[in-house]
Amino acid sequence: MPRSKGRTGRPYLRLRDTLRKSPGGRVCWICGEEIDMAAPPRTPRSWSLDHVVPLDKGGAETDPANARAAHYGCNSSRGSRMATRSKTTTSRRW
Repeated sequence: MPRSKGRTGRPYLRLRDTLRKSPGGRVCWICGEEIDMAAPPRTPRSWSLDHVVPLDKGGAETDPANARAAHYGCNSSRGSRMATRSKTTTSRRW
């Protein structure tokens, strides 16, 4: 079985470029704020590709349904948790 090229392989790069150019690729799916497309790479407000289901939890690396645009800082702070954008509420006040 051939090994995956990972994040340098053609399918991943194609997915990243498609998402980055799409209209939805300019808003962070985690915090909902606009992403600064001119920000230098690896800065908190810069663009990054985030996987909804983290790769170590079984998420597909090149599945478009699993890819979302996010701030680099939001993506890094989320880590490999299965966090969602909505906040959960409890049935009673603590």
